[in-house]
Amino acid sequence: MNPLPDRTVILGMLITLGLVFALVFWFVRLAPSPEPALQWRDTAPTAPKAVPAPQQPQQPLLPGRSGGGQNGALI
Repeated sequence: MNPLPDRTVILGMLITLGLVFALVFWFVRLAPSPEPALQWRDTAPTAPKAVPAPQQPQQPLLPGRSGGGQNGALI
């Protein structure tokens, strides 16, 4: 079997490389686009949200304890 000339080998490598690049770019173009990038708000909202008034903390309900307060009514 005769060895291939250098020109033929180099030409085959260039054609293979071109085919690989063509396939890669073709599949990248056909791929669905990713989710759109987040768009940040540049300005603050015009009306600030109303903050509810703080509520008085309630005493915890402890079943099993009697005597005093709201817990006695539960038992």
